[in-house]
Amino acid sequence: MAGTLYLVATPIGNLGDFSRRAVETLQQSDFIAAEDTRVSVKLLNHFGIKKPLVSYHEHNRAAAGAAIVDRLLAGETCALVTDAGTPAISDPGEDLVRLCAENGITVQSIPGCCACITALAVSGLPTGRFTFEGFLSANKKERRTRLQELVDEQRTMVFHEAPHKLRATLADMLEILGDRSIALCRELTKLHEETRRTTLSQAVEFYRDNEPRGEFVLVLGGAEKASEPAVTLAQGVEMVQQLRQEGCRMKDAVRQVSTDTGLNKNELYDAALKA
Repeated sequence: MAGTLYLVATPIGNLGDFSRRAVETLQQSDFIAAEDTRVSVKLLNHFGIKKPLVSYHEHNRAAAGAAIVDRLLAGETCALVTDAGTPAISDPGEDLVRLCAENGITVQSIPGCCACITALAVSGLPTGRFTFEGFLSANKKERRTRLQELVDEQRTMVFHEAPHKLRATLADMLEILGDRSIALCRELTKLHEETRRTTLSQAVEFYRDNEPRGEFVLVLGGAEKASEPAVTLAQGVEMVQQLRQEGCRMKDAVRQVSTDTGLNKNELYDAALKA
């Protein structure tokens, strides 16, 4: 009979957040798969846990994942931990979970800390609907492309960010998404925890003169819902036709009417062609 893979959430800073159930799960597992064994051994030592450790991370997940699955199929139990937070969330653990699902291996989550939810809860921004975006690319072109795709996203957005990338990320957000509310949550649950609720423009200005320190979770307000156009599509077509009679090119007429009325430019163009 196959064993069980336990996804054990670890503290994101304060060791007091580690639950009794999580400790018991680690104690009862046959072995522990860790993102960085050097980090995890400190956690294990703090709670007096002595179990065999294997490495499982972004750069060895293919080979290590297959080896872990083999041991699980042989009947052993494994606890998967990351350096901080919940395994499989913005983490290569999702591949291991998929492998277990494909092989009929039971997976159980031992809930605990999650930086995304912790930051969202204290952000002061709408929490009813949100999207977790994880880390944006360090590559400027890829980062800006992804932000461009989020221009019309109305849900609250949550990002992870490293201090050395923060300034560039904030600048790109401001340029592409426009000025909007943001909560910058720094060093969550740690000694120097701080939540700065501000706007993108003010955040850019603040960190121009202040060096970013610590790991950040950014909670960004979504785009405002577009208001209904003041005129109908048919009325917009009439306005386009009027501009055309005055000598304006179709493309220019459509762009002007779209700007003036809020009507969708592509829909207006198609309707004007058929009129």
